[in-house]
Amino acid sequence: MAWFKRTLKGIRTSTEEKKDTPEGLWHKTPTGKIIDTEELEKNFYVSPEDDFHLRIGSEEYFNILFDKDYVELNKKISSKDPLLFSDNKSYKQRNKDAQKKTGLKDAIRIAIGKSMGKEIVIACMDFSFIGGSMGSVVGEKISNAIDKSIEKKIPLLIISKSGGARMMEGAISLMQMAKTSAKLAQLSKFKIPYISLCTDPTTGGTTASFAMLGDINISEPGALIGFAGPRVVKDTTGRDLPDGFQTSEFLLEHGFLDFISHRTKIKEKINLYIDLILNRKIRKITKNGSL
Repeated sequence: MAWFKRTLKGIRTSTEEKKDTPEGLWHKTPTGKIIDTEELEKNFYVSPEDDFHLRIGSEEYFNILFDKDYVELNKKISSKDPLLFSDNKSYKQRNKDAQKKTGLKDAIRIAIGKSMGKEIVIACMDFSFIGGSMGSVVGEKISNAIDKSIEKKIPLLIISKSGGARMMEGAISLMQMAKTSAKLAQLSKFKIPYISLCTDPTTGGTTASFAMLGDINISEPGALIGFAGPRVVKDTTGRDLPDGFQTSEFLLEHGFLDFISHRTKIKEKINLYIDLILNRKIRKITKNGSL
């Protein structure tokens, strides 16, 4: 018998066993581009092929914006269920499921550390946790971040990424809009810079409160920013919407944003603004990453 002749009929190797590369080594962007995951990470999760900014979470933003180490604050705070809310599952169970899936306690994390050698407080939302919805924990953590900023007399950066108020907490969720706005008014009295970074998507109650109250409001390219989504606006008004409606570029053109920054430049641009507003020596990052 010839050595190449098949002795058993049919394909015996499973698809999983035949894979040349393990899962997770490649990423497909919404525009259809395929990119190596390691290369994507080095480029701050921006596709070098089409400049598409992928959605990332607090861990990635902290790694991008802080120099090295940072200290996370109020790590163990989690939402209660004051309304005993339930739809197809209870709010308590939905929270547990989200915590297990994401490894997060809620839709925001706050931390303090150094960025380009100077201390800063950063609060960053996570869309992966119940759509980044704003409940009592989000309001409390933002308030705590503001208190820390006042205590240390250092700038505050809030990175928004949210679908809006958390309906499972009802009016308690809506109260966070007033709570965070009042706390930011306190911060303003101390003349401490507050930078609001709106990322994709920033909608609903977050847009109607802290996300648009920065001393400067900035964004990344192509981010969706608005109160109600484009489909809701169109259905309500019965009108066709202009091209690029509710994108960061559209909002910049109409005066709602101060500037848009590529993610690879965001750290340097935020710190440039802080240096200018505080009238101190301008810091620059060299090619090797040092100051």
